[in-house]
Amino acid sequence: MSDAWGGTVVAALKPLGLNYSFLLDAGERAAFVRGMGVTLQLCVLVIPGSLAAGVGLAAMLTSGRPWLAVPARAFVEVTRNTPTLVQLYCAFLVLNMLITQNLQGLGAANPLTPFVWVFIVVSLHKGVFHAEALRAGIQAVPAVTLEAARSLGFSRRDLLWRVELPLAVRFALPALVNNLVDLVKMTAVASAIAVGDVTYESIMIWTNRDNVLELLLLILLYFGLLTWLVARGGRWFEQRLRMPGYGQ
Repeated sequence: MSDAWGGTVVAALKPLGLNYSFLLDAGERAAFVRGMGVTLQLCVLVIPGSLAAGVGLAAMLTSGRPWLAVPARAFVEVTRNTPTLVQLYCAFLVLNMLITQNLQGLGAANPLTPFVWVFIVVSLHKGVFHAEALRAGIQAVPAVTLEAARSLGFSRRDLLWRVELPLAVRFALPALVNNLVDLVKMTAVASAIAVGDVTYESIMIWTNRDNVLELLLLILLYFGLLTWLVARGGRWFEQRLRMPGYGQ
């Protein structure tokens, strides 16, 4: 944004009682844009990360093997019944500290940055919700379909990856998209451990300028845009993956 264009925007909004003078400060303007980029980066990474975690957990839950299903069920129950922020604090303030101390004893540095911890915690947290949606989708696969696949000699692994999951994704896609929309909003917890996302950078700006309302409006608009894009992408996939004869 050029200073001239920024000055025009600030002057136009001032009569409305909105103070966007930070746009005229190159450093604060760059920090806000950088925060938007970090939030976008988190979303781009966490969406596939959470889906991968969900597929893995769903496979464990429906494996029929207690040594896989029981730990997966315990992890799902603990994770989905505790707040994301509490999990993030436990991971970053407890596990991260223990890892750092152990690595220091070996003369090595901890490679896990706050950004990485946000990626891990949010991916796993939302992954359990994906897993439950996929588990429901797997259980909704018609028994005759499974019997037909078994009659063709499919192993349990082939049955999962070539029959159950492809159908389960189609059945569970509306729930998965809803989870992903919530996941985009959930990335705002990154500011709690000083990851420089759009929320954290906004807090740094309004601490100096006392323009909380103005920056919150921008945060709302930005997250609204991101969630709208995810919802539109999910709708496109629903149309693309729709199976004739199902849900009509």
